[in-house]
This record gives sequence, structure tokens and C-alpha cells, in this order.
Amino acid sequence: MRYTILILTVGVANALQFPSWVPFVNSYKQPQATYSIPAEAADAAGNRIAVVGAGAGGSSAAFWIGKARERFGLDVEIDVFEREDYVGGRSITVQPYNDSELEPMELGGSVFVKANKNLWRASDEFGFERFDFEEGSSTMAIWDGTEFLLKMGGKGRFYDDWFDSLKVLWRYGYNAPSKTKSLVNNMITQYLTLYSSSTKPFSNISDITDSFEWGHIAAQTTSEYLDLHAVDRRWTRELVEAATRVNYGQNVDAIHAIEGLVSMAATGASGVKRGNYQLFEEFIRRSRANLFLNTTVLSITRDSQTSLYTIRTLNQSTVVEDTRLYRGVIFAAPFHSSNIKLSLSPEAPTIPPQPYVPLHVTLLSTTAAHIRPEYFGFSAKTDVPGTILTSYEGFRNGGSEPEFNSVSVHGKVRRKDGVAVEKEEFLVKIFSKERVEDEQLTNLFGEVGWVYRKLWEAYPVLKPTSEFPPVKLDRGFYYVNAFEPLISTLETETISSRNAVDLLLSELFDAGICPKSVDVNGTEIFSSSDAQKGDEFVYGWDC
Repeated sequence: MRYTILILTVGVANALQFPSWVPFVNSYKQPQATYSIPAEAADAAGNRIAVVGAGAGGSSAAFWIGKARERFGLDVEIDVFEREDYVGGRSITVQPYNDSELEPMELGGSVFVKANKNLWRASDEFGFERFDFEEGSSTMAIWDGTEFLLKMGGKGRFYDDWFDSLKVLWRYGYNAPSKTKSLVNNMITQYLTLYSSSTKPFSNISDITDSFEWGHIAAQTTSEYLDLHAVDRRWTRELVEAATRVNYGQNVDAIHAIEGLVSMAATGASGVKRGNYQLFEEFIRRSRANLFLNTTVLSITRDSQTSLYTIRTLNQSTVVEDTRLYRGVIFAAPFHSSNIKLSLSPEAPTIPPQPYVPLHVTLLSTTAAHIRPEYFGFSAKTDVPGTILTSYEGFRNGGSEPEFNSVSVHGKVRRKDGVAVEKEEFLVKIFSKERVEDEQLTNLFGEVGWVYRKLWEAYPVLKPTSEFPPVKLDRGFYYVNAFEPLISTLETETISSRNAVDLLLSELFDAGICPKSVDVNGTEIFSSSDAQKGDEFVYGWDC
């Protein structure tokens, strides 16, 4: 039997020109006839599955389905729909001065670490060159809007120095960094079991919080959790908050403690040279999916008699509507910002509203190697670190609120061929709650050249919670972004999509990403042979 799997993608960025040479890019050439759904046609017309999203979640969903197709010999066709005209979702690059000869800058999802085993493995398997994300800025300071609370770095990556720097120990004592490091390491140890050969698909996010005993952690703010562990209050509201503000645009008294710990686990942050989006393009390419860019999904309707899904789309290039039937759906995009109308079974759970943090990202080039000392009230010859993170604590105590979440220098403007550019300029990235106007940029850096601004719905508002969106919305219908309110990263989207694909394939095709064994009673046996396969075993990539 031939199965068609549709991956439907809803991006969150403004449309940018996607390279026309990419061989897997397709578009609707002719409008298809609108299907009716007679029950007797279910077998013939319903052997398709829809997955929504071609960012990290959707592209990896296609990849996992492709893996299953290879291992089980399923004759499965994969379709991918994307509202934007590029693959990558919140992972995209831009060229300084719009010059294709210059090295690009990441505009969205920028980093992953070695504990992110799917993306790390993908970058190895696909032959992409990684680079040290902190190579352009080894000095750091924390600014509270009025004064510097801490300066560090200079001999290595400041992220690696957070727990070991003498300046940190002098200011916060030994217990604060050591206790936090222990809590982070415990969290990582539990998280890494999601890659184990003994991992089981989870039908809801509470399965994870219960099995990892994370429920009480997710139900507290980061500041509450660390205060209860007797961690120094200044450490939490200065250094830990600097991490939550740069990584998630949220303060420690608002963001839940799981994500607070994730923010402190950034040691060894890396990225793919010239853009992480290449990983997601390659996921699609290797899945052999049919990719439909510039295609908006208008509605998804389930027929009660056949259990098939009718998906109505609008091709933005041709302004033509199409309707197709699918046997199942994997929805891999933030639901409420997609504006897709769902009509499912009466008993189908609803997806609770999920607000996102509006984040202004400003990229620029400047002749200044760092923010002007005068901005901070210092003399012109004062040395200013290349990365400025911020704390909200000064504002809580009656001071000024920082104008930005973070400012970081990302090296110099470079040509791709290595030839020096005529004018030496530095590349800077600013994260802020409000738009940074030209006058503010001049005040920060003096001479400014190229400027690029983007307003993202960057991350979920990660307030303490014990309730999560449903993973399963209906028979054969799964929601990848259910994982985001627990941990929101590029990597966890690939874990959540792997889980959704496993559940869908099991329910509809009696298959999975990896073959499963059963005992004499027909009970599924999950292997525990990691030791035999080595420390590099990653479930999904390996079986």
C-alpha cells in the first residue's frame, strides 16, 4: 500500500527569497480538483499524512518518517507545506548589506550544544562545519541599567567561566555556582535519557515531568526554585537572570525553573557555519519530501465517517486554493499564530492559548569594537566588554530599566572567500523588548553602517505551569509544539517531532521509527542496549 505523508509548514518570519536552485522546492503548478469524501474512497484517497511545520519540528518530522520508510520498507510519500518561502522557521540568516559575498549572520535560532544530540549528530552526518558561537566575544559584563554588576572573561568563553571564575566566586560565594551547576547537571542527566534506546513515546508532556520528577520545578519560577535551594539571591537575580533574559527574553521571577536551568546549560554553544537553517533543509532533502513553499493552510477538517482529514490550502504565488485528503496530521507550528481553522472530533481536546514573547532583533555593522564607554558614563578610554548581558534587579530596586536584553559583538564583517573587506567593521546583535531606533544605535556605537531589524514571536511565555498542550489532538493528529511550554529550543522540537512520528506511525501503520520487539504476551519490549552501542547512541538515528 502506498502512503502519502504531508508535512505542513507555517513559518513565523517575513518571507525572504528562497534559493530557486534548491532541488526539493516544489509548488503547485495546476489547481487540483476539490475532493469529496465518500466512505468507499477511504482506502484509495486516504493514504496520506499531514505534518504541519518546516522549521526544526516539521523538517525533522519529515526526516524521521523517511527513516521509518527506509527501515520498514513503507511506500510512503511525504509532502511538506510551508507558509513562508524558506525552510527553517525561526532559524534564518541575513547578509550584511544584502551582499551575498559576505558571511551571513543568524537572525533567529543561533546555537545548540553537544547535549543537543539530534542537531549535533545531524551536523556531523551531513558534513557541516560547526563554529564556536562565542569566538567573537570572550568578555562579558552584566548591566542593570545603572551600573555594571560583574565583568568577566578575556581568557576564554565567558559561558564556560560562569561556574569557575574567581570574580564569580568573590561576588557570589562558592555555594551559589556549585549548587546551580549540580541542579543543571541533574536536569541534563535526566534530559539525556530522551535519546536512550529504552526511550518510550510520551502521549502527553506530563509523562516527562512525572518520570523526571520535574513537576514541582516547572510549577515554580526560577527565582523561587533557587531561593528554596538556598542559592544566593544576587546570583539568581544577576547572573542567572542575565542568562534567562538573553536566551528567552524573560526574568527569573517570571520564567519557570526548568527553562531557567536550561538557560544555564549553554556551555560549548555552537552553530553551523553560514546558518543552522542548512540542517533543516537537509532534513527535508534526505526525507525525499515534496516541499510546497509559499503555501498557507487555511483549514483542516476531519470526516467523522472515514476519519480522513481534508486540508485546504492557498498557494500565495498563484492565489489558487487546493484541497487534499490525508490519513493523519503532524502539526509542527505554533497553533494560535497559524490562524488555521480546525474542525475535529467532538471529543478532541483543545489547544490552550499560548502567548509568545515579542523580541526585537537588531543586527548592525559598526566601526566600534564595543559599545561606547560614554553610554555607561565612563571616560572614552575605558575598556568595555564585547558582550553586555542585563539584569532587571536594578529596576526592581528603583533604578533604570536596561534599554536592551543583550548586546553582543560577533566578530568582523568578512567575505566568504576570506578576502579582507575594504572597511573594517564589527557585526553586532541586539535583543530588546522595544525597537531600537537609529538615534539609540548612534548613542550606543557612534558610527553605524548596515542595520537590519526583525520582530519575532521568539519563544513562548514560559510562566510556571503544571498543564501542557495535548500531544494527541485526534486519531492520527499530533501536535509537535506541545513540548514548547516545557522547553523551547531547536533541539527539543526535533525530539517532540520524533515522538509525534513514532506515535502516528504506530497508530496508523503498526510501525515506528525503530523496530520494536514484543514478549510472549505481545507486550512491547524497549531495548536497553546503549552500552553495547556506545555513548554516541541517539534514538531515531540509531536503533
